[in-house]
Amino acid sequence: MRDIFSTALATELLSVPPRRRHPVVRFIRNDPLGAAGFSLIVLCLILTIFAPLIAPYDPLVNDYGAIAKAPSAAHWFGTDGFGRDLFSRVIYGGRTALLIGVTASFVGCTIGALLGVGSAYFGGWVDMILERFMEILLAIPITVLALVLISTLGHNLVLGVDVNLVLAIALPIIPKMARIARSQALSIRRMSYVDAARTLGFGHLRIIALHMAPNIFGPYIVMLTAFISQAILIEASLSYLGLGVTEPTPSWGLMLAGNAFNLAMTAPWIVVSPGLAIALAVFAFSMFGDALRDFLDPKSRPNG
Repeated sequence: MRDIFSTALATELLSVPPRRRHPVVRFIRNDPLGAAGFSLIVLCLILTIFAPLIAPYDPLVNDYGAIAKAPSAAHWFGTDGFGRDLFSRVIYGGRTALLIGVTASFVGCTIGALLGVGSAYFGGWVDMILERFMEILLAIPITVLALVLISTLGHNLVLGVDVNLVLAIALPIIPKMARIARSQALSIRRMSYVDAARTLGFGHLRIIALHMAPNIFGPYIVMLTAFISQAILIEASLSYLGLGVTEPTPSWGLMLAGNAFNLAMTAPWIVVSPGLAIALAVFAFSMFGDALRDFLDPKSRPNG
């Protein structure tokens, strides 16, 4: 009798579904690096949005009595070669990095997605010409391509944003996004609802915009997030070479150039803080992009 009761109790316990964890808890447990990246992104957004309230000093004001001062209670990250507070400049530099990085990634991914979907939809000579053009762009190193463009076009400020710099960073992103969008759109083009839309006489633009483009939204969001880190890195590289953001605008790449390079041995804190900011931002968006890909496409996970 006791054995029968134990068996029945065990069967009932096994039949009870396990308690589901909160989605946030599951996300942290399944992808701790992605959660860490998302936390850093949120922290960066808070610091940049509320920079006037958080930064203790004006990032543009020079204090010639505090040139290259070591980190202290007055200056948490120290000061640079012009006496400017590095903590304040790192915070405001995040604004520059995020503004240019997000804008360039959005422009590059949007244009690339439209070209990729259009290439897959029309096929034939349109697809052949676009694919050859994308291969030419892919053959040129990203930094070199951006370097040539910005040195040729110069700077063009519109509402405080350097349009030419954004285009120079966005252009290398376009072919990568186009190839991904094209591969997704090729399978969508064969779907019955696309054939039905053609049969009903819908125009090409309507079919692409309403029936094909929405179906690549998942890969688009993933690549948009991932390319932000690449755009931040390119902006920092161009600013370091003197072709990106110009003085006195706070920029992480610009903070590593010029006088900072000469003082790197005697005042290493001048290059440590912006370098660490660049590394953390690139890490955050890269890890969050990978986590977002796994979330939207569970088949991409290593365990299937």
